[in-house]
Amino acid sequence: MENIIDYYSKFDEWGRLDREPLEFLINWHYIQQYLPQQGHVFDNGAGPGKYAMEIAKQGYQVTLSDLTPRLVEVAKEKASELGLTEQFNGFHVLNATNLEGLPDEAFDASLMLGPLYHLQEEAQRIRAVKELCRVTKQEGIIFAAFQTRMKMTITSLQYPQHWKPNDNMDAIHEFRNTGNFNHADAGRFTGAYYFNINDIKPFMEKHGFETIDLIGSSSIGGLINNEQRQYWEEKGESQMMLNLLIELAKDPSILGISSHLLYIGRRK
Repeated sequence: MENIIDYYSKFDEWGRLDREPLEFLINWHYIQQYLPQQGHVFDNGAGPGKYAMEIAKQGYQVTLSDLTPRLVEVAKEKASELGLTEQFNGFHVLNATNLEGLPDEAFDASLMLGPLYHLQEEAQRIRAVKELCRVTKQEGIIFAAFQTRMKMTITSLQYPQHWKPNDNMDAIHEFRNTGNFNHADAGRFTGAYYFNINDIKPFMEKHGFETIDLIGSSSIGGLINNEQRQYWEEKGESQMMLNLLIELAKDPSILGISSHLLYIGRRK
């Protein structure tokens, strides 16, 4: 936990989503599609509150939590800057595995778009999902983010020097077996757990949720370089391309090449 707090205290997550907007745009498209028409939404592991602010703008009441105290403070500041403070019912420093102080079945919808892939022990992941289930109302909608073993395998093969210790085949095979990755270079991405795609739905369904959909948050966008994007921009068809990428995000065949996945479920 200390490594995660240290990493995100220095990392600009809000800026990452601004610099790499496709993940946010696709997630937000499907979050809007499945959110209830009104109610109280919980953003668990919210970071600086990029999604929470957009949800608050739509008129929902929002409760926000994150493990990193600095990010909770940033979220408070963002809410104030945007004139959204009254839409927030609380800003909490909480571990996703123990949402102490939050009542049972308090939220009409809940987001958990970060914690699961930072929990390397199965018992921790189970506790986090059970806590999400506990605080969400029956029939409430949840959104949870995952990273996949296939995408990290591809990335390791493409850029081994940037993803040590996955710079040799023995390490990649070990990663394929365990799903755990701990960066060998100081200051790089904190330790994480990567799911096999076929394990995501059973895992969530076992611990309290009915699956609605599984979305590739970055679609096939990672396959399109800047020069290729520029072609569509110059043709005046960049918005049409974005619409296609959003549509393709629902195609199960692209899940293994998407950097993040968005699980959408209903609390049983």
